[in-house]
Amino acid sequence: MPQTNLANLTPPLSHSLALLLSSRMKLEQDRPVGRNQVTACGEGYIAVNGVRHEASLLLLPEQIEPDWGAAGFEALTEADFAGIAALDCEVLIFGTGRRQRFPRPALLQPLMLARIGVEVMDTPAACRTYNILMAEDRKVAAALLLD
Repeated sequence: MPQTNLANLTPPLSHSLALLLSSRMKLEQDRPVGRNQVTACGEGYIAVNGVRHEASLLLLPEQIEPDWGAAGFEALTEADFAGIAALDCEVLIFGTGRRQRFPRPALLQPLMLARIGVEVMDTPAACRTYNILMAEDRKVAAALLLD
């Protein structure tokens, strides 16, 4: 029985692929310079640009409002959302803590009147969504509650 040379069965690598495989690649996430990005989110904290925050906060690409909604989900008022309506944003990502909870529609009235969209989700999902929209240069705000 004749021997089969396995090297002849393997198609040759294209020149581009050979260069790619032989070169070293360093993959890093792009970080928008001078903009607030959530860098971590865990039990009882949110890190923004590497700085740990252990209270709920309102986050915009150029601004952080610490202690927004610090009294918790049940204590939120229309006034809490009226302050957001005065900001220059198109969409609010509302992170409601470890689980998704929907606020009473009356609380969101200031945002509706200002034609600001609202997306409600748990806080870890809100952090990820905020980062994506911020990286796309969207006018986004994130109200992030910690339980």
